[in-house]
Amino acid sequence: MKKAVIIGSGFSGLSAASFLAKAGWQVTVIEKQSLPGGRARQFSAEGFTFDMGPSWYWMPDIFERYFNCFGKKVADYYQLQRLDPSYRIYWPEGFTDIPAGYEELKELFEKTEKGAAAKLDQFMSEAAYKYEVGINKLVHKPGRSLTEFIDMDLARGVLKLDVFTSMKKHVRKFFSHPKLVQLLEFPVLFLGALPEKIPALYSLMNYADIKLGTWYPQGGMYKIVEGMYRLATELGVQFRFEEEALGINIKNGKAESVTTMHRGAQQLYEADVVIGAADYHFVETKLLPEGQRSYSENYWNKRIMAPSCLLYYVGVNKKLPGLTHHSLFFDVDFDRHGKEIYDEPQWPSAPLFYVSATSVTDDSVSPAGNENLFFLIPVATGLQGDTEELRERYFDKMLTRFEAHTGHNILENIVYKRTYAVSDFVDDYNAFKGNAYGLANTLMQTAILKPSLKSKKVGNLFYTGQLTVPGPGVPPSLISGEVVAKEIIKELNLNT
Repeated sequence: MKKAVIIGSGFSGLSAASFLAKAGWQVTVIEKQSLPGGRARQFSAEGFTFDMGPSWYWMPDIFERYFNCFGKKVADYYQLQRLDPSYRIYWPEGFTDIPAGYEELKELFEKTEKGAAAKLDQFMSEAAYKYEVGINKLVHKPGRSLTEFIDMDLARGVLKLDVFTSMKKHVRKFFSHPKLVQLLEFPVLFLGALPEKIPALYSLMNYADIKLGTWYPQGGMYKIVEGMYRLATELGVQFRFEEEALGINIKNGKAESVTTMHRGAQQLYEADVVIGAADYHFVETKLLPEGQRSYSENYWNKRIMAPSCLLYYVGVNKKLPGLTHHSLFFDVDFDRHGKEIYDEPQWPSAPLFYVSATSVTDDSVSPAGNENLFFLIPVATGLQGDTEELRERYFDKMLTRFEAHTGHNILENIVYKRTYAVSDFVDDYNAFKGNAYGLANTLMQTAILKPSLKSKKVGNLFYTGQLTVPGPGVPPSLISGEVVAKEIIKELNLNT
């Protein structure tokens, strides 16, 4: 039986592990933390349960397809609830609830800008095509050769995919009202770049948002991890927690084993294939000898990274009537904050922020009569000066705006608070420059222009996750694990 060692148990690592195990491989997953999930871990304190990372459940079809590949379905592992409103946006002068129903959304568009309802139909028709082609074809390409894209459907529809038009231009072709523009541009922030740098292909994200909806797995996003972990163990995958990878041992141009450290003792795992599902840059620069690295430090420093985050996990000992599950605070200059992330990296002067209140939907995540709040401020990667004092300063600024907009004073009611930021991403996940979301999906960092899923120097070393194909986000990570597993299985068949 062929042996695979996977370093990291985030979504992509769990996915790759299950696909290889299904194909008959003996799979061992090495995980530094005490539980699976990577950036999607969960923790409990003072009766509150917090998801540490991803909080948006979009593209439910991707998750259903994933479990279907193993003869299972999502409902075998967790229960979903569609959110309505999908989310709320706070503007300087008030807020707008974004309804789950498409007809209600068209009414909102028409009320905001005359003629916008009909234009939304056209915009969404194009977005639906991009979603169909993008999700069913493009994201499943391993990105190793241009020949992968010799496809008649792709060739016929290349202009309709809008690969060479920016999201900024594309959205403004249909709408001019600033609120509608920001509403349609915000989903690409998950892709890690400004709308003028993201190909209009990614209006497929608007289709995911508006037509497929925003959902919540009861018990929290960690229920996805628990489901994937349970599936993997059912398939025979072995997990080694609280075990840190120290090095990948190379012989004759191939990885023959992985050395780890567990409770002060070194362990050795022989491997026919090694998959780096941890931070790509970390695996390359810390686990491989210099001569075996595919990319130079200069290469990495030229990559455009998606943002890092300032995160706050907050427990409040009272209910906050009227609060929605997801709230986006666009009450300050959208463009200015974007420039302070990408063009002139610095700690933001007046940041946009986001709040997830899972206790609005789920009684299990907080004590009765309490609220569970997750605050997020996107910030540039690689920033210095991540101190407790700085974190507190931003929390105070954010809380003042939160209280003013919601009408709820909560400062005296906070019974639990934990902060998490750039230095924690480095310490816990070995994240390159403290990134939270991976590599930005710009045109010049798409498909074959991303770091390769296979090492250029080590014959049986592969990579998966948000720094390689297809890119950042939870659904793409599930697909990334599947893609790399299929490439490994295909190569093995060719070489035997």
